[in-house]
Amino acid sequence: MKVNIKSLIDDVQCYETVRELRWPEIRECPFCDSINTIKKGYDDREYAKKRYECKECGKRFDDLTGTIFAGHHQPLKVWILCLYFMGLNLSNNQISKALNLNSGDVHNMADQLREGVVKKPRRTLQDEVECDEGYIVAGHKGNPEAVSKKGRDGRRNRLKGAGGRGALEKEKPSIFGMI
Repeated sequence: MKVNIKSLIDDVQCYETVRELRWPEIRECPFCDSINTIKKGYDDREYAKKRYECKECGKRFDDLTGTIFAGHHQPLKVWILCLYFMGLNLSNNQISKALNLNSGDVHNMADQLREGVVKKPRRTLQDEVECDEGYIVAGHKGNPEAVSKKGRDGRRNRLKGAGGRGALEKEKPSIFGMI
C-alpha cells in the first residue's frame, strides 16, 4: 500500500505556522513595516492563505509575500515537507521520489530553503586585519618521546621527506586564521 504523504499535512496548519513564525506579536507590512494593516479576505486558489492590505502604503500582500515561499507553483505544504525531509538528511533524489516531484524542482527548492534558513548579513572586513598560519602535528608518528609515554611502539612513518612548512603529506596540516 502506497501512502501519499502530501495528504497527511494540513494546509491550514501550514499557513498558521508561517503566520505565527513570521508575525509572533503583530502583523507588519512587508513593504513599509507598518503595523497598520487589515485583513482583506482569502486567496482564490488556496483558502488557507489570507490576504491583507496596508493602510499606510496601500499595498496588498498575503501570508507568503516577501518570503522564500512566495511566487512558486508548489503549494506551501510541499515546501514544508521538503524542509522536513532535508532535516532527516535525505538526498534530493529521495525527496523527489517521496513527494513525487521532478528532481530539478526539488534541487531548486532545497537550494532556496538552505539560503533562506541560513541568511546571513553581508559583512566586509575593514580597518586592520591580522592573518597568521600555524602547523599542527597530527599524532605521535616517529616521535620517540611519545613511545615511552604511551607504553607502546609508535606508528611507522611512511611519508619521509624533507623538512619545511607543513603539508598533509608531512602530516602537519596547516591552520589559517584571520581576525
